[in-house]
Amino acid sequence: MMSSTNEEDPFLQVQHAASSPELASARADLEAALSALAEDLSDLVASVAAAESSPAAYGLSAEEVSRRKRLVQEVGGEVDDMREELQRKLAGGGGMSDPAMAGGGEQEEDSYAEFEQQQQLEMMRDQDQHLDGVFQTVGNLRRQADDMGRELEEQHEMLEVVDSVADRVGGRLQNGMSKLQTVIRRNEDRYSSCCIAVLIFVLILLLVLLLIL
Repeated sequence: MMSSTNEEDPFLQVQHAASSPELASARADLEAALSALAEDLSDLVASVAAAESSPAAYGLSAEEVSRRKRLVQEVGGEVDDMREELQRKLAGGGGMSDPAMAGGGEQEEDSYAEFEQQQQLEMMRDQDQHLDGVFQTVGNLRRQADDMGRELEEQHEMLEVVDSVADRVGGRLQNGMSKLQTVIRRNEDRYSSCCIAVLIFVLILLLVLLLIL
């Protein structure tokens, strides 16, 4: 009776086939999602490490950087746990026998295969829901990393503007100092000439007085 029911119910047929395309596709999607999360986490780890080396440059406090670092580590641990659980479930379900090849006890093997398939599909649905939450957390972290990158870029542009202004001011100060030194040298030459002229005049006056006296 169960065999007839299974043949009429496509969902149960999918559950009974350990290598069904639907189940293989679900596994592939889950593994791809975990791989994408791992790549995103790697980028976030690099961003947090850059901020950790110089929090002030990103406009962050050391406590905020530590909080983000802990959050990234926690999400990474969750992704690793899900990956290990998926591998463990796949390894545990890989040795199921095909009900079509069984000679006796077909109903028990059908029930066992159905139970195992239901367990795997339920596990994958739970992990999909968990992944949604993790994706949201990673998305928030990525937005924070993007904000940090934009802040750093804006600060870099501001530093370039400040450096440009400082260079212009320094050039003007240098020109002003050069002009001031030129004026001082000219004044020194003028004063020297006046002193020499006064001395010559005094000497001539003394000579005249000596001749008269």
